Amino acid sequence: MIKLYTFPAAFGLRNVSPFCVKVEMALKHLGLEFEIEEMTDPRKAPKGKLPYLDVDGKIIADSELIFEYLDEISQGGLYADLSPLERAQGTAFVRMADDHIYWMMVASRWLDDAWFPNIVSGFFGFVPRLFRGFAAGGAQKQMRKTYDLQGLGRHTPEEQAGFARRDFRAISDAVASGKYIAGTRLTAFDFAMAGLLSGLIDNKPATWISTLSTEYPELALYANRVQEEIGVYARQN
Repeated sequence: MIKLYTFPAAFGLRNVSPFCVKVEMALKHLGLEFEIEEMTDPRKAPKGKLPYLDVDGKIIADSELIFEYLDEISQGGLYADLSPLERAQGTAFVRMADDHIYWMMVASRWLDDAWFPNIVSGFFGFVPRLFRGFAAGGAQKQMRKTYDLQGLGRHTPEEQAGFARRDFRAISDAVASGKYIAGTRLTAFDFAMAGLLSGLIDNKPATWISTLSTEYPELALYANRVQEEIGVYARQN
């Protein structure tokens, strides 16, 4: 039995983590039977983050490592039919999404003081009310430090918006006219990109980067196209 450990629903999303969404998409795409187990405290996960898989007691943590495992057990079900160019394009776009856009999405939730009350209610409901503000404030402080170490946190809001617009424009150009992130057909790389974009576009209430993404309508068309094709949606119905 495969168990996928993910976050619970929040912010109008079935899952707030694009990494969890992309793994669910991969499992569904491969036709594997699995159960979803929700965790409110990711610190209890094997690597202190989600998602992770439990496959009959075998633990695989980190979405990229999970993809490698799923590709292996499915005899190349995720990557075997990809051309070298498709692999190169897909890997480059996913790295941009995971290491650049993702962190701006996280910061738009955690480090905007006007939006932060949604974090407190969405992520810290399991903490006793007396300690909730203290726990959330400590986590926000750590997030601010992490964002600074990542590098994006050292830029002004205007500069960060510029980074996001250039990333969004690159993705929009790649997927325009019904295309996918690595060509004209759906590939495993689309799971990562659509999971991230849907988490941005369908985030409620909107954050600054959610609002900015609406400047590029191709992003929503593409994210919906992938979700409909797989039958896995980030947003709550």
